[in-house]
Amino acid sequence: MRPWKLFFVSILFFFSVSSFGQSPELSLREFASGQIKKGVRSIGMGGDGATWGNYSLVYRDSSTALLDVGATIYPNNNTFSFTAVGVTLPPFKNGLTLYTIALSQYATNISTTLKHPGSGGLADAVHGDGNNQAVFVKAAMPLGKGFSAGLLLSYELSQFDSHSDKSVGQYVNYQTRWVPSGGLGLTWQPSKRILVGFRALFNNDREQRSDNVGSSTGANNTQEYRLGMSVGLWEGALADVGGNVRHRSNQLYNTKNTATEPNLGFEQNLWHRHFAFRFGLDETSGTGGISLRFSPILIDVAYVRNLATERVGPIFGATSNSILSTVVFDFGKKFKK
Repeated sequence: MRPWKLFFVSILFFFSVSSFGQSPELSLREFASGQIKKGVRSIGMGGDGATWGNYSLVYRDSSTALLDVGATIYPNNNTFSFTAVGVTLPPFKNGLTLYTIALSQYATNISTTLKHPGSGGLADAVHGDGNNQAVFVKAAMPLGKGFSAGLLLSYELSQFDSHSDKSVGQYVNYQTRWVPSGGLGLTWQPSKRILVGFRALFNNDREQRSDNVGSSTGANNTQEYRLGMSVGLWEGALADVGGNVRHRSNQLYNTKNTATEPNLGFEQNLWHRHFAFRFGLDETSGTGGISLRFSPILIDVAYVRNLATERVGPIFGATSNSILSTVVFDFGKKFKK
C-alpha cells in the first residue's frame, strides 16, 4: 500500500475508533452539566470558565435564584434538552457564599452508531433514550488583595438505553455509578480592568455497559485545567483569552486522550449595563450571546454552533445548534447597599 493511502486509512481508523469508542451517556453531559458549570454569560463569550465563570466568583452573585434551560439540536432530529434550578445564599460574615444547582436532562429517540460486544464488534445502528441527573454545590469567598477561591462538589448519574435498528431484541445499556468528583478555582483581580483565573475539574465515574452478551464495568476519569485572562479594553468592553487542557481515560475501551484547546471572547456592555452582547470561540465552536438587565431580573442567552464538537465528536451527528438561557432573580437586592 502506498504511503499516502496508508495515512488516509489510518486517519479514517482513528476517527472511527474515536466515534464508536465514546460512551453516549457521558457524551450527552457536554450539552448540559458541562455548560452550566461555566454559566451562560461565559458560554456566549467563548466558554472560558477560568475567568467570569470561575467557581471562586460565586460570592458576587449572593442572594440570587436562577432558572437554566437549554437545547442542542442536530439536523438528524437528535435533540438534547435540560432544565436546572439554583440558588446562591446570602454570604456569611467572612464573605463565604454557598451555591447549589440541580439539573435534569433528557434525550429521547436518539439515533447513533455504537460498537459493543453484543454486536460482534461491528458498528451497530441504534436508537435510544438517555438522561442525566446532577446536583452541584459551590463554595467561594474573597481572600483579600484581589484574590478569591472556590470549590465545587458534584453528584451526577447518567444513563443511555438503546436498541439495534437491525437485530430484533439486541440492546445495549450504559449507566454510571457515582464516584466523588469536584473542582476548584482561583482568581486574581489586581485592578478593575484585569481578571486572571485558574480552574481545575475532576470528574470520576464508574461506568457499566450491558448488552445481550454480558456486562462490564470500568472507571472513566476526566481531568480538566483552564487558565484565562480578561482585560477591559474601554468602557463596558472586555476581551477574554484562555485555554484548557483535558485528559480522559476510560477502562471499558482501554483508551487515554489528552487535548489542548483555546477559548477566545469579547463582550460589550451598553446603556448602563442594561444590555450586553458578546461572541467568541469555544475550542472550535463559534459562540454568541446577549444579556438584558432590569433589576432585579437578569436574562442571559447564548448560542453555540457545534457545541462541544471537540469532545463528543460525530457520535450524535456532524453539526448542531444550541441555545442556552438563564433567568436570574436577585431576591437580596433590597438588603444590598
